[in-house]
Amino acid sequence: MGRTKANTKRAEHRRLEAVTQNKAVPGPSNAALYEKAQSLVEQCDYELAAKFLKRILEKDQTHVDAKELFGVVLLELGDLETAEQVFSDLVSSCPSRGVVASAHLHLAQLSEGPRIALEHYQKAVDILHEEINRKPSAEGTLSIEDGQQRQTIAKALVAMTEIWLTDLCMEPEAEQSCESLLNAAIQLDPENADVLQSMASVRMSQQRPDDSKALVERSWAIWKDLAVGDTSIPPVPLRLSLTRLFLELLMYKEALTVLTGVIETDDQEVEAWYLEGWCFMLMAEDAKVQNKEVEGLSWRELAKDARDCLETCVNVSLTDSVGRLTHPDPALRQPKPP
Repeated sequence: MGRTKANTKRAEHRRLEAVTQNKAVPGPSNAALYEKAQSLVEQCDYELAAKFLKRILEKDQTHVDAKELFGVVLLELGDLETAEQVFSDLVSSCPSRGVVASAHLHLAQLSEGPRIALEHYQKAVDILHEEINRKPSAEGTLSIEDGQQRQTIAKALVAMTEIWLTDLCMEPEAEQSCESLLNAAIQLDPENADVLQSMASVRMSQQRPDDSKALVERSWAIWKDLAVGDTSIPPVPLRLSLTRLFLELLMYKEALTVLTGVIETDDQEVEAWYLEGWCFMLMAEDAKVQNKEVEGLSWRELAKDARDCLETCVNVSLTDSVGRLTHPDPALRQPKPP
């Protein structure tokens, strides 16, 4: 009997061991998965980030942050249709007003019709205004969150202005709409370079170059003395937009200064080389007409600089990701002699 009892105990022990070994190991938490997805997005590894976010949403469809980030990742991957569905779902079901505002901003950019885009932008602006107004703040102080929300509103108002300046420029209310939107943006964020540049563009369209010049100088003064790499320096597209305004206003020296900074940031930026070539060409024309040097250079020297920049522009535009010229016409792969 004792022998049988011992065998039974050993069998029970083996059974418990097997159960313990086969017990499922808990997977990573949603918080850990989300943190990893954020890290992958920062590394621009959008495909892998999407996989982590899908794992979260498979377990919890109500994970708002994961759903919002998933929509952003889908945009980066070019899946615009699915991204639109994700943001539309957030607008209709998300309890977080801040996320809903963000979703409206994305939907505005995805909208095919300008009027629909304006509606989404306006809804985002209204929500963000509500968020700012409902939070008590000390007299004369502005929290970091409030400042970020004001910047977001200002950017949305600028985007709405761009729609009126382009798609809806022939509408009778276009000019007044631009004025109202930009005045509201300046009141919210008076030191926003993008807002000031947009106002300068409007002034140029109104044939008011002096007012435009004052605005672009004010816009540039905000960041021109910042050290290279400072995160407060505007992104390249905004700096190129400023350059185009400088050229319209015949402010060649300022244009070249901004373009030098852009090319230092990214020497493969095609438009920067083109604008620099255009700037030198305009300077050469002025020097030739006035029969004098400009910035210490003759018109021939300026013309050569223009040609060098434009040839670089062509070469950069024809170069693939591994540095080879790819234009099908061999003759166009060779720069012409000066």
